[in-house]
Amino acid sequence: MRIGMMTDAYKPHVSGVTSYVDLNKRALEALGHEVYVFTFGDLEHPDEDPRVIRSPGLPLSDTGFYLSLRHSTQAQRIIQTMDIIHVHHPFMSGRLALIYGRKRNIPIIFTNHTRYDLYAQTRVPLMPAEVSMGMLQAYMPAFCENTDLVISPSRGMEKVLRQYGVTSHIEVVPNGADLQPFLSAAPLSREKFGFDADDILIVYMGRIAPEKNLELLLGAFAGVSRAVPRTKLLVVGGGQKEHEEGIKEFANELEIMDRVKFTGTVPYAKLPSYLAMCDIFATASVTEVHPFSVIEGMAAGLPIVGIDSPGIGDSIADGETGLLSVDDLASFTAKLTALCLNKDLQKKMGAAAQEASHQFSIENTTKIMLSHYTRLVSNTKPIKPSIEERLRSVLKEFLE
Repeated sequence: MRIGMMTDAYKPHVSGVTSYVDLNKRALEALGHEVYVFTFGDLEHPDEDPRVIRSPGLPLSDTGFYLSLRHSTQAQRIIQTMDIIHVHHPFMSGRLALIYGRKRNIPIIFTNHTRYDLYAQTRVPLMPAEVSMGMLQAYMPAFCENTDLVISPSRGMEKVLRQYGVTSHIEVVPNGADLQPFLSAAPLSREKFGFDADDILIVYMGRIAPEKNLELLLGAFAGVSRAVPRTKLLVVGGGQKEHEEGIKEFANELEIMDRVKFTGTVPYAKLPSYLAMCDIFATASVTEVHPFSVIEGMAAGLPIVGIDSPGIGDSIADGETGLLSVDDLASFTAKLTALCLNKDLQKKMGAAAQEASHQFSIENTTKIMLSHYTRLVSNTKPIKPSIEERLRSVLKEFLE
């Protein structure tokens, strides 16, 4: 099967979506399928994979995203040879998927990876929430109705899509993760980072970005560190330089910089060993849909402390694999403090989290997704291009 993944951003940009596309591409190719990625920008990036097709775009600051209204002629021609198109962003890539795919009657699947309502509030804080929600309610229902299948990575995100006004059928398919490296990783030396063996080491792993709510996490850690002196915080990940500097300044204002270590961006292959040396995984993000980093933390045997929200609440069994808090500084601080004070509970929840992580293995989720691909392809008869269209395409490419 020829599968086209259409995404607004791809490697070298680091995000849950780019990780998802890369991991699923490799899993599907291991089963013998041809998987292409169609994206924008980073034309100079040394792609070793000839099936990553990049089209020009205008960079949007240093976000890793590019603005474009069309794919190159070469990309369009290849897209129209796919058996199925899987879209991972609804706006640029989603609109273009409908334009290119519908000409050939190619089935189109859309996975909603992002809380666009909350993302808009953090990225464009001056925009009233009612305006951003109104825009989503105007766009998303019609877009989803024009696809052949809508995928939500969690039940919580399915409910959010319904709030957007989406009435189309939605299948829930969790984002799969490659668990094996995290199940058996050897821990790094704590001494290398200035931590002691008996420190209670809390880790946050993910992008440093406004929507990740790191201010609340740092505020909670400041409270925890006063109650439990042996606690330390490891922040693994990078982000936009301006926001990184702002977060470090906030930690300095809280007078906790001597207890917090920022690693910056870490190669993905090394992440399992970072997690393996820690005791607790904590995140205050409420914008997740089905967070890779949380699943990977579970696979590493760490109990999770998070906020009860779509994505996080779908992944964590409160009181079993971790602790869930309301979106409130005092509540989050109390939950994190309670777990730091109970070593036996950390071990018990960590073991349960590792066991629960197996349901999210890439092997399981790929089988589910592939069954949807197969069903849609078998029920759809593609339309071949006419001779005139093929000649027009060749002429257009020659002129470019």
